[in-house]
Amino acid sequence: MKAIDESRITLAQLRAVVAVATYGNFGEAGLHLELSQSAISHAIANLEAELGVVLFTRGRHGAYPTPVGDRVIDHAHRVLKPLSALVKDVNLEKRLQSGQVRIACFRTVATHLLPAVINRFRDRFPNIAVTLNEHWDYIGVEQDLRDGRVDLGFTQLPTTDEFETWELLRDEYIVLLPPKTLNTVDQLTWEQLATYPLIFPSNGGNCYTLIHKHLTRCQFPIKIAYDVKESSTMVSMAVQGLGAAILARLSAEPIPPEVQVLSLPVPLERSIGVAMLANALQTPAVFAFLDLLKTAKFDRQ
Repeated sequence: MKAIDESRITLAQLRAVVAVATYGNFGEAGLHLELSQSAISHAIANLEAELGVVLFTRGRHGAYPTPVGDRVIDHAHRVLKPLSALVKDVNLEKRLQSGQVRIACFRTVATHLLPAVINRFRDRFPNIAVTLNEHWDYIGVEQDLRDGRVDLGFTQLPTTDEFETWELLRDEYIVLLPPKTLNTVDQLTWEQLATYPLIFPSNGGNCYTLIHKHLTRCQFPIKIAYDVKESSTMVSMAVQGLGAAILARLSAEPIPPEVQVLSLPVPLERSIGVAMLANALQTPAVFAFLDLLKTAKFDRQ
């Protein structure tokens, strides 16, 4: 019995086998592969000769796999599938030689998260432009998405159903106590917190609303002494002993060593994620940036 020479089995033959099995006749298979019917017939005949088996029964009404032909067709599918994946991946890489990713973000993300991600993205795709729209909070980010000014937006989760979202990290709200006001403690109480003038994020902002609602748990009168827009100003005021600042940890960084950092009596955190309009058509460049975000290692303190 003649030994089968694997090197004589070609991808063209396997494609012909799959096409004939799919379309049921040599003519339709040839149209699909942009080959003549005789070329398909020749490829199948050569493969049958090399394997020493009949793969298809031929008749007036088409070609039908034999039992061994069914098994060969199954193997052919498994051989061709990774080749198709290889071609798809290379074509995607070729399409990523140009393009643009438009991003909207609020200031904390722009300062602490995005620079490292953009740097990694540019290392891999140097010819894709990345543009940023920076906002004070996530309301402007989501409006940019609705208006089509950006492709991706960093926002606070949860949001509305009009967006498809992925969580990136959770960010705890912390209390920065002025220097030398308390001995080191493991946990701040509501009663202790109520003794400080509070330095709050600006009234009307999302953080103000979230923190203010959370502080309704406190059974002691809370005094909001300062209403401040900039996180860096809040930190500086706490350093100067003007009160206790309540803000997200990421917004407070870098935290000066002289202040005391404590959790709220009942912990509070925000979820930061990336969003895009649901069902929007996106470019390969946008999906490449999104894939990088999903694998990025963000500091989840």
